[in-house]
Amino acid sequence: MNLSLSIVASAKAWLDPFFDVSTQKEVLHMLSNPSVELVESFYKNLEFGTGGMRGVMGVGDNRLNKYTLGKTTQGLSNHLNKVFKKRQVKVVIAYDCRNNSREFAKIVADVFSANGIGVYLFSDLRPTPELSFAIRALNCHCGIVLTASHNPPEYNGYKVYWQDGGQIVPPVDARIMKAIAKLTYQDIQFKAQDSLIQYIDSEIDEKFIQSTLEKVDCRSKQDSKDQVNIVFTSLHGTSITLVPQTLEKAGFYQVEIVEEQAVPDGNFPTVLSPNPEEPESLKMALELAEICNADLVIGTDPDCDRLGVAVRNQLGELVLLNGNQTMVVMTAFLLKKWSQEGKINGKQFIGSTIVSTPMMQKIAAHYGVQYKEGLTGFKWIAKMIEDFPELEFICGGEESFGFMVGDDVRDKDAVSASLLMCELVAQAKENGHSVYEELLQLYVDFGCYKEALFSITKKGKSGLEEISEMMAILRNNPKRQINGSHVIQWEDYKTGFAYDTVTNEKRTLELPKSNVLVYITEDGSKISVRPSGTEPKIKFYLSVQSPLDSSEQYEQVQKVLGVKIKQILKEFTF
Repeated sequence: MNLSLSIVASAKAWLDPFFDVSTQKEVLHMLSNPSVELVESFYKNLEFGTGGMRGVMGVGDNRLNKYTLGKTTQGLSNHLNKVFKKRQVKVVIAYDCRNNSREFAKIVADVFSANGIGVYLFSDLRPTPELSFAIRALNCHCGIVLTASHNPPEYNGYKVYWQDGGQIVPPVDARIMKAIAKLTYQDIQFKAQDSLIQYIDSEIDEKFIQSTLEKVDCRSKQDSKDQVNIVFTSLHGTSITLVPQTLEKAGFYQVEIVEEQAVPDGNFPTVLSPNPEEPESLKMALELAEICNADLVIGTDPDCDRLGVAVRNQLGELVLLNGNQTMVVMTAFLLKKWSQEGKINGKQFIGSTIVSTPMMQKIAAHYGVQYKEGLTGFKWIAKMIEDFPELEFICGGEESFGFMVGDDVRDKDAVSASLLMCELVAQAKENGHSVYEELLQLYVDFGCYKEALFSITKKGKSGLEEISEMMAILRNNPKRQINGSHVIQWEDYKTGFAYDTVTNEKRTLELPKSNVLVYITEDGSKISVRPSGTEPKIKFYLSVQSPLDSSEQYEQVQKVLGVKIKQILKEFTF
């Protein structure tokens, strides 16, 4: 196998005595038996994407391990001590159910403490939203969670949060990466100051649950709650530590747990992917729901920030809702409630992203609430709270099954979203109808939308190059028509410009630059294309719509829209 000199040099650098013996042995074996794994492990450094640093575990610069985590934490420590000098810097660390997460969390804590930084370390696995909450509750300057969300078992990751409780955004992320780039592995301080590490658990759990109860504010009658039969699955993840407890404290007692998936396990043995966006992941929950005649199925991903939902339709059949559908029913519920309570005066807002359903903007306008839109990734929704301090944040959501209520947590939060969905079902029962019927009414009121996400996976170095080429083709040859409908506007977030093809005008986009292309057609279709920031994929987000005169026409209109999506996809083949 032909190897570049740079890859060989990068690998040989790991034979330095600084690295432990087992690491050196593994690198020697890789050099003696060169394969694609050697190239993948050393051809580049792990980088921050929309969700932080995430990668396959193993030895090498492009793998998640003691040394890549240590170097990143050392650079972050240097930056924290520089920015907050003359103050006792404090961080809080959480971790999920993944293989090595507990050990990685302790390594990260050791490096922080070795640099004189005070550390709060959760004593056991916890949901990611609780980490976001803990940052502000403990007055910390930074937070870290060891998680790879719903990636395959061989992955792990490192997400960085700032003192506002949200994930890092520009320019902070670039400054941290600059501090990391100055270092070699030999600069890592691994020797912990144990006196600076404090373990935390139930005291933060209780505050987090209480905050969740207050912001969701369940007002349905206990009789209604008792009539809501719920099936819950944690998909082997962290939500088992908080979601059932939160539901019980709110008065939802009829909860059946999928026991086979209740034990945290980083190998996720009962699913192909622990991602509630994938229907297969909720198969066991749906089967249990049929046995116990459940009204609602809830499933969360391993770090408990994404929420999958199934409800009963008009025929009594369980139907999985997608992320956009869950988002609009929860948003409409909250805005209606705020409106009825006289709390809307034009100084409130909701947030979403450029690849999510346009329905969010229509619902906001209907209730007289401002609508803010950000790039893909929930960190941009959290940033809105800081960017618009004069406005009150009600809620935010994105198509990838994430939702946030209020501003105590500054990230997508499946704990509060789970409780909110239970409350929706309970109140719908009180009013003699269902959540599904409420969704159909929203389609009648605001237009019937159908969204789809199509991804092409291209792994490794060659895959990254293929994805770059796909984006270049689309960018250099912008489409003029899609499925017979004229493109009236296309937006290139990498260059920062939008182009109106009707007036031939060019305007500057207000959002930060990002590798995203968006096409808007004359018939109201919207197609967004971007490489994933955390997975080896290029993603196509499609949104099509049509008027809906009555809920009885829903299935027919959805079929027509489904055909339209298939036709559009044919125009994005490579």
